[in-house]
Amino acid sequence: MKDYLDLLKKFLSVKNYSKHTISNYHRDITKFFNYLEEKELKIENLNRKFGTEWLIHLRKKGLSNRSLQRNISALSTFFRFLKENEYLDENYFEDVKVPKQENQLPKTLTLEEVDKLLSYTPKTSSEVRDKTFLEILYSCGLRISEAVGININSFEDEFNFVKVLGKGGKERMLPVGKFAKESIFELLKLRDSSAETNALFLNKYGKRISIRAMQQRLYNLSLKLGMSPVHPHMLRHSFATHLLESSGDLRSIQELLGHSSLSTTQIYTKLNFQQLVHVYDKAHPHAQTNN
Repeated sequence: MKDYLDLLKKFLSVKNYSKHTISNYHRDITKFFNYLEEKELKIENLNRKFGTEWLIHLRKKGLSNRSLQRNISALSTFFRFLKENEYLDENYFEDVKVPKQENQLPKTLTLEEVDKLLSYTPKTSSEVRDKTFLEILYSCGLRISEAVGININSFEDEFNFVKVLGKGGKERMLPVGKFAKESIFELLKLRDSSAETNALFLNKYGKRISIRAMQQRLYNLSLKLGMSPVHPHMLRHSFATHLLESSGDLRSIQELLGHSSLSTTQIYTKLNFQQLVHVYDKAHPHAQTNN
């Protein structure tokens, strides 16, 4: 078995994978080797049927479809390497059929939860910054990277529109809501006139604040307000879902979110229907009976 572990190191060293992928591959493939050693099985004596048996074994361990796909992909890639380099005659995982990933709908906030998050009164300059950040995330449906990247000169038409840089370096112009605009003006009043950077959102050192810092600030704020942890992308999802509920205009939502494909935006139609079912269930006469 040691020979194959040495080959695994060689395989991972020549692949241009990220550190995260290398770590996953090493863990998943080593787990497979350990299982063979425990069962006193030799790799050379396996067959393609064993690939499916390993999949069933992992399923019994309670792994999600996503984890199953990652495991089988890692093994299939490694065994293809072994076959191509004539260490083995077979790739036992080549034809293993893995269940499709579960379609996990993004988490969103209700209108009441958004209101709670945006209605607190900031007491410090950093809290004004945080509230402004939240306002513009929700008002424009931004990704956190897009919001962090906003500059003062990103705004046009007296702050009624903001230009953001999205995925793939694509720019888009977005309308800024009334409350977000008011919050931006409040933030600019507190801004140190000596600040050299053009960035809108600054850290305590007068530099552009990091994505990680804003994620942590939002997490802490949501807990402080007695809410479940909130991450920035939930506000983007909430923006899209609430807009769809009020307008039904999926194409416009696609443009506002900066999605290149309408199919990506269509996830919000599923969210919308899911919420409709939830409201219906709550309103159903059977739901009104006392337990």
